[in-house]
Amino acid sequence: MKIKYILLPEFMQTKFPLVSEGGGSSYEKATFAGGCFWCMESLFKQLDGVKNVISGYTGGKTENPTYEEVCTGKTGHLEAVQIVYNPLVISYETLLEDFWKNIDPTDPAGQFVDKGSQYKTAVFYHNEEQKESALKSREVLAESGKFSDPVVTEILPAAEFYKAEEYHQDYFRKRVNQYKFYRAASGRDEFLNRLWRGKENIFEEKHKNYSKPADSELTKKLTGIQYAVTQKDATEKPFDNEHWNNKEEGIYVDVVSGEPLFISRDKFNSGTGWPSFTRPVSEQFIVTKEDKSFLMKRTEVRSRYADSHLGHLFQDGPEPTGFRYCINSASLTFIPKSHMQEEGYGKYLYLFEK
Repeated sequence: MKIKYILLPEFMQTKFPLVSEGGGSSYEKATFAGGCFWCMESLFKQLDGVKNVISGYTGGKTENPTYEEVCTGKTGHLEAVQIVYNPLVISYETLLEDFWKNIDPTDPAGQFVDKGSQYKTAVFYHNEEQKESALKSREVLAESGKFSDPVVTEILPAAEFYKAEEYHQDYFRKRVNQYKFYRAASGRDEFLNRLWRGKENIFEEKHKNYSKPADSELTKKLTGIQYAVTQKDATEKPFDNEHWNNKEEGIYVDVVSGEPLFISRDKFNSGTGWPSFTRPVSEQFIVTKEDKSFLMKRTEVRSRYADSHLGHLFQDGPEPTGFRYCINSASLTFIPKSHMQEEGYGKYLYLFEK
């Protein structure tokens, strides 16, 4: 399957000057400030067509600022990410769309739990075409009726960008537990899910392949246990399900939508009788929520676009994450590694090489 990335049709004709990175490939830069740069880096690094994302500081007056200096709010810098991307694979408008859908553009004081001028939002454009696209997309957002407060995110010319300290780079991968706890407590996901999940998109939907079919189609497509698990939050029997003891290399996707969820490399034998994983393929396709059913307090795991019930998340897993995603086989379709390319999941093959 091939995903087509579009924000608005008229934007697709915008052409940006290409910068050669060697080897015949051409890339462009995009710079966004969206509050905590850990969250922005984890978002953009998971997008197809993005070569690199660097966390850093920009928009201030101090040369080579440190994290401690920026945190005082006195240097004028914003925490930001600089993205190197291939415009033939992913458009600048798609990057803008993902940016808007992962921030609160109405907050002039920061983002979510993080307050201070260093956490304000901004789009830093690198040329006039980016400026025009950013202004147009902000206008669409402001006039969409999504927000009762005005959109205050600034559109600014790109300034000197200073790379943040090394321990900030890839923080969401280096310090998985700390990042997940910060993210859960920040209020960002709760806000974004309330605003966007399951609601009409003001931008053209780019995950058409991952939409949820009508219930009448689901009853035909799914088996009884698959429907009960994904649609009615049921739990299948342990040690008596399709994937609990599967040791073959490959990717596990949502049985309803095909969203990529987990890979065999992160699967382990938890002794529970259900497929267990240390991490998802991408946080882009996973949603967690509190589950107080059966007189227990647990963390439920659901797929983002199909809203399928998958299972539960526990904090008793092995290193490197310490997490156990306990997932029902009935919510998963397994695609062997040898078939991933032809089934449209070739971009995830790199995960088996790490």
